[in-house]
Amino acid sequence: MTPTLIHHDLNRPSRTRDWAEIQERMLLPLYEAVYERTGVGPGTRLLELNCGSGLALLRAAARGASVTGTEPDPERLRLAGERLLPDPVWGWGTRRWPARLLPSLPANVRETGQAIRAPFTLITSFGAAPETEQLRRAVTLAEPGATVVLSGRGEPEECAVSAALRVGDRLARTVGDPESRGVTPGASTPPGVAGLREVARAVDLRPVDEGEVGCPFGYPGMTSALRGLLATGSFDDAVRGVGVDLVAKELAEALHPYLGSDGSVWLPNILRYVVCRVDDGTDGT
Repeated sequence: MTPTLIHHDLNRPSRTRDWAEIQERMLLPLYEAVYERTGVGPGTRLLELNCGSGLALLRAAARGASVTGTEPDPERLRLAGERLLPDPVWGWGTRRWPARLLPSLPANVRETGQAIRAPFTLITSFGAAPETEQLRRAVTLAEPGATVVLSGRGEPEECAVSAALRVGDRLARTVGDPESRGVTPGASTPPGVAGLREVARAVDLRPVDEGEVGCPFGYPGMTSALRGLLATGSFDDAVRGVGVDLVAKELAEALHPYLGSDGSVWLPNILRYVVCRVDDGTDGT
């Protein structure tokens, strides 16, 4: 039996809250592993592309980094502001973190003004690979030799969430013209490290290292799992085409093998990342 799902609206602030309160925290092991690997701390000038509701930026700011995030979704950007800017309301006291939040990047360094603190020493993209033009623009705002980290899911057999994503893909294909629907950035690239390296090379970044992190998705119950996964945006095409009730029903069926005796849902996942370097004008490796 499919649990009753709280009204799901693709444009409602409650959906963004589901991302911030349920789903985003699942990526904390990835954030921390990348920050340890790249030595984030005082002196780091970090730019995060598609920063969501700001949890990764908050973790970097707590390490002493100067952080800038871009996020095109106005609701997610608003929540990031609540976490990071003056008078935060997320229970972090009244500390002001040195953050800058923008809906998009300026075209070049000359247009940055006081909005961001370039050049950056570290650029990150957690989750789906950024659009090529977005990443290319970000690289122009980095100092020579800066680090760029791209991350994404591992191979399908490494990620239990792949079973859920296949539901969304199948339902989305049953309706409408595939060419008329929005394409998720990076969706056409191969999975795992191969796809991340492909994205990097498209903008002349030099991959120098890679890593993997266990990031299980754990939920106290099926309703929480459905709300968290629907908030990722990966099922939007399916919801638009067949409605949230059918998507939730079939998604719950796909998640049933991961349902514990206590009602919790546990999805083992491996996330991977590639560490790249911005060209510094030398021929060194």
